Amino acid sequence: MADAQRFDIAIIGAGIAGSALATALGDHGLTIALVEAQSLAPPELPAACDLQHFDPRVSAITPRSKALLEGLGAWPAIEAYRQCAYRHMTVWDAGGTGGIEFDCADVNATSLGHIVENRAIVSALLERVCAAPDITAFGGSRLLACERDDNAARVRVELEGGTALEVDLLVAADGALSRVRDMMGFSTREWDYGHRAIVTTVEVEKSHRDTCWQRFLPSGPLAFLPLPGAGDRHYCSIVWSLQEGLVDNLLQLGDAEFCRELETAFESRLGRVNACARRFAFPLRQRHAIDYVQAGVALVADAAHTIHPLAGQGINLGLADVGVLAEEILAGRAQGTSPGQLQLLRRYQRRRKGENLLMMAAMDGFKALFEQDALPVRWLRNAGMRGVSRMGPLKQQLIRRAMGVG
Repeated sequence: MADAQRFDIAIIGAGIAGSALATALGDHGLTIALVEAQSLAPPELPAACDLQHFDPRVSAITPRSKALLEGLGAWPAIEAYRQCAYRHMTVWDAGGTGGIEFDCADVNATSLGHIVENRAIVSALLERVCAAPDITAFGGSRLLACERDDNAARVRVELEGGTALEVDLLVAADGALSRVRDMMGFSTREWDYGHRAIVTTVEVEKSHRDTCWQRFLPSGPLAFLPLPGAGDRHYCSIVWSLQEGLVDNLLQLGDAEFCRELETAFESRLGRVNACARRFAFPLRQRHAIDYVQAGVALVADAAHTIHPLAGQGINLGLADVGVLAEEILAGRAQGTSPGQLQLLRRYQRRRKGENLLMMAAMDGFKALFEQDALPVRWLRNAGMRGVSRMGPLKQQLIRRAMGVG
């Protein structure tokens, strides 16, 4: 057995959550190993602002998540590259006349959030990782195994190529199909929605007016998310959640036919859909770990929970996990507590699990409500949306919750 390199913490996965956690911990005297199967070089960011050069994966970053990224020193690089602040949200029901409008002015804010390409977030965070002296990067290193050592005080991590690590705390930030979660025997509750989401970038005829648009169709929600424009060209990222049986037909359409279908589904709110980039589809499945922690092991972000994308909250829940886990680790360090101590990790779980479950339940409730096509249900949800629009305090509270500050 190879001699192991000793670290306080090993983080498996250098996506948004893993890179953010490494950055949050990397300047406090802790030795951090950041392990990623792919290269850890910051991804290339194309300068061109056109249809083919946007990342198809974008995130709706709330003010709470933006504050965390600012605290990590990553936001200036994101802002200097490109992002789109959204100031309004428009949501409406395809099965009636109900709808609701949210505006940042309702809560005296300058924006409700920012639409940011995922690779821009990862690039900004990896730049911070590279500048941190206490972070050792293991790029291109696939996880082979992880297990507790003989006295269960530490966790041993085996990487492809023969590298071994011995750590006080192993953090799984390796996504929805987390290998750490499986290897360490965490149980999950999960179910398939029977839907897939189509994502792509589109050019539209009219300005999106710094607005996130979402239409609830019987087949699933359709979102148009605003992106930076170039001159008189207007772009949106779309997320179209559809019943499984409808997806392949839409993927097989030519671009012009797909744009017409999209335009019809969206009621031409932004005029013509002139063009689309390459389309991708991914299955929608909800997972939630029964426990987020064991002694010496913690799950964060998608390794702990995945959620329906209809409200764009997945990345924000993950960054909230990162912020709380970092707080607990650093508070423990100030008292001489090991980062892998179970009591410390359970404080992280208590602070995060309830909020995540509440958001997951709310999203499932919205999804179930808008899938019902019975006339009484349509009437009730349309009346409900109109009622919320007229109730200022309730509407303000919903906006604050969506911003992550409620």
